[in-house]
Amino acid sequence: MPYRTEDVDLTPDRTDDRREVTFAEDLVILPDQTGDDTDAGWGEHSGSNDDRLLADRPPHWG
Repeated sequence: MPYRTEDVDLTPDRTDDRREVTFAEDLVILPDQTGDDTDAGWGEHSGSNDDRLLADRPPHWG
């Protein structure tokens, strides 16, 4: 039977429950980008084709 939040006493009753926890700001758990999410991970060259895509815009785009 699940507990209702009204039935659970959430006040700290042990010393370990009341201890202060500090978090390290410079801790990196996961990288921002994985190796599979790069051009090299997909087997492609690392150059950008933004200039080509902008030049290939349809004329009505201006």
